[in-house]
Amino acid sequence: MSITIKVENLSKVYQLGNFGTGTLSRDLERYWSKIRGKDDPFLKIGEVNDRAVKGGSDMVWSLKDISFDIQQGDAVGIIGRNGAGKSTLLKILSRITAPTTGTVKVRGRIASLLEVGTGFHPELTGRENIFLNGAILGMRKKEITRKFDEIVDFAGVERYIDTPVKRYSSGMYVRLAFAVAAHLESEILIVDEVLSVGDAEFQKKCLGKMGDVSRGEGRTVLFVSHNMATVKALCNKGIVLNNGQVVFDGGSDEAIFKYSNSVVNAGVNPLDNINYLSDKIRITEMLFNNSTANNLTLSPDNNYSFDMKLKIMHKIPVSAQVECRFYDDYNNPLAFFSPGHYHSSNPINTGETELQYKIRFPDNLNNISFYMSIYFTDPGKEIHAVGERILSIEYTGYPMQNGHVFEYAKGAGLLFLKPE
Repeated sequence: MSITIKVENLSKVYQLGNFGTGTLSRDLERYWSKIRGKDDPFLKIGEVNDRAVKGGSDMVWSLKDISFDIQQGDAVGIIGRNGAGKSTLLKILSRITAPTTGTVKVRGRIASLLEVGTGFHPELTGRENIFLNGAILGMRKKEITRKFDEIVDFAGVERYIDTPVKRYSSGMYVRLAFAVAAHLESEILIVDEVLSVGDAEFQKKCLGKMGDVSRGEGRTVLFVSHNMATVKALCNKGIVLNNGQVVFDGGSDEAIFKYSNSVVNAGVNPLDNINYLSDKIRITEMLFNNSTANNLTLSPDNNYSFDMKLKIMHKIPVSAQVECRFYDDYNNPLAFFSPGHYHSSNPINTGETELQYKIRFPDNLNNISFYMSIYFTDPGKEIHAVGERILSIEYTGYPMQNGHVFEYAKGAGLLFLKPE
């Protein structure tokens, strides 16, 4: 197979805050270097793009010296944490923005779907936007006319096709936008994390279409998603980005494993992986089996349960319910634990509150590795805190033929764990 995309030493730097260096002399020095074809003298002080750390420079490398090749017909999943550089990479490949250094060589026409309703005008109807968006993507009028009925049928918005798209829901927007991009006879299809806006039926249809595009038609697909099950189902290759650098380039299964481990091991203390906190609470301590480590090993011989202890500081009285959700490597839900589903959650007063639970698994689990995410919610009203994949659990249980609990959970619904 021939190489469709070749990326060599690609970098992209952004300046935070106000543009310019801050002084006229340094601005002139930068300008003089540019007209002489020299590197920007102030890029050397740029820092790695770690959004969670306060740096000492106003220059950050969104991408830093990345190189890879993509073969024709490959379906490549580009995965990484928020801020890893995925969207910047796709914008450079789509020629929306230019790289700071390095080169990108692309063979063939590109169809990109990077944001919901890219290229749509809110005052125009769906019909008019199909022709407008198709033209932006490089389709000729005859080609759009020939495929018009197929696009509308795929999008499933025929009743609203002559209605201005400003009256569309976000799901209808992305349906129509994806339908146009997918039906462009391009050699490369680039899709950012936009399919999550659509409903389950449409997501399944889109994945089927992208599978047909890559496997059946031999076109190249670049796909960004945080849903590892979707990446596994669609992609044969994977590229893992972290802080603007490629940390893995290979098969999709290995890429997913690499990413899953990097997410869990990003912080030794589970508190380091708290992704969101409202202004009403603070989590001051989180222990699993009286340890701050973010990994556990369980077994029937040792134990098949663990203690979770939490200390929470409340600024105002809140009604908080703890939810623990367990997922496999591919983000498939396995089990669910929430005391509030069995006992009503009462308002908690201000000050520090200690919560302690024992989470017990059935004693006939398979050998399996899985992860736990934790949520504090006021049911139906507000989310107070989110900790994604804060705990990694290695369960050395029974061989597959003797333990079927989690296999059943993956195929037939969640396993609900009751509080003791």
